Amino acid sequence: MIVGLDVGTSKVICLVGEVLADGSLEIVGIGSHSAKGMKRGVVINIESTVQSIQRAVEEAELMAGCNIHSVYVSVAGSHVRSLNSHGIVAVKNGEVQQEDIDRVIDAAQAVPISSDQRVLHILPQEYHIDSQEGIKDPLGMSGVRLEANVHMISGAANAVMNVEKCIKRCGLGVDGVILSQLASSDSSLSEDEKELGVCLVDIGAGTSDIAVWLDGALHHTAVVPVAGDQVTNDISMALRTPTQHAEDIKIKYACAMSSMASGDQAIQVPSVGDRQPRTISRHALAEVVEARYEEIYSLIQDELRRSGYAERIPAGIVITGGTSLMEGAAELAEKVFDMPVRLSVPDCIKGMSDIVDNPIYSTSVGLLAYGSKEAEMTEPSAQTMSKTQNKRDLSVLAAKKEARSSFSPTKVWHNLKHWFQSYM
Repeated sequence: MIVGLDVGTSKVICLVGEVLADGSLEIVGIGSHSAKGMKRGVVINIESTVQSIQRAVEEAELMAGCNIHSVYVSVAGSHVRSLNSHGIVAVKNGEVQQEDIDRVIDAAQAVPISSDQRVLHILPQEYHIDSQEGIKDPLGMSGVRLEANVHMISGAANAVMNVEKCIKRCGLGVDGVILSQLASSDSSLSEDEKELGVCLVDIGAGTSDIAVWLDGALHHTAVVPVAGDQVTNDISMALRTPTQHAEDIKIKYACAMSSMASGDQAIQVPSVGDRQPRTISRHALAEVVEARYEEIYSLIQDELRRSGYAERIPAGIVITGGTSLMEGAAELAEKVFDMPVRLSVPDCIKGMSDIVDNPIYSTSVGLLAYGSKEAEMTEPSAQTMSKTQNKRDLSVLAAKKEARSSFSPTKVWHNLKHWFQSYM
């Protein structure tokens, strides 16, 4: 069993996946609970976050019929930092061994980072052997000099520790801490898109997470601290209605493009206190929402231009996350970015597809995919350990058998007789 726990700003989602014989994953349990104690991906109240995690985990356990002991958890927030680095080492024996690859990765990550940051991921982009570039797997190749380009991702140590603390307070272990947009990429992007060049935008409640893929490797990550919660606040302020009612109106009636909303459709808006509810048109609501969505997309576009990857993503933009579900969100994105945009749903998992085929589950499904890959990587070493243990067991059995075969009553009697004679 592999468990993914997406601790988001608006809700906590827990998915339980079972690895099948063919290596694929099947979802056998789902748990979800509103997140209280999170703001823009960061823990601001430990007790409330612990309760939300417990409720989601208990619901998933009940559906899956198993006990959850450890999880893969996502992390997001404006504290996340990333950079591209380069390392170079000499190949020891003229042929690249795993030891050489480990050394060049260590050399690439030997860059100064802030003392309050904790490294989350070191992702190789490509290797160079002498003058040959663009190598994905250099193991076994001949050469003298090995170089590596890597993408390093770090997060604020305290922010990551607070998430881990909440999970441990629930009596659970942490199998791994994975960047939210990295997990979403595993469930939302195709290999062709990653090779050609694509930008994933995971628009949640608190943050909009960006991941740029090129030549099959992650090249840039960033976080824009504007997302769905700001849309809700705009509706609340413009319509003068409480936040909870604004959230309900956003989910039921909001549209990201005013040209797609009808001016004839009327919406009842609850007022504050004892005042009578008011009526507005859906077109008026869409005008409020469209302005905020344009700002979110403009901030993302500015980040892409600043990073230098705006002209290097021919596969366009892929949007996912709960806030991307709104009607007109993809159409408005195409207008702002002036490139192809598609809305992505997780498509790499079996079981309960009627539920998880939804952008809300992109990160949690990606956590399962990430955990499954990690399990495959550690399986060979586990098999090697098992074989070694079997050899040891066989050696012990052989020694015991030899000891039993060398047992002789005559020899024992002779030794005892000799011992008595020495003391007489």
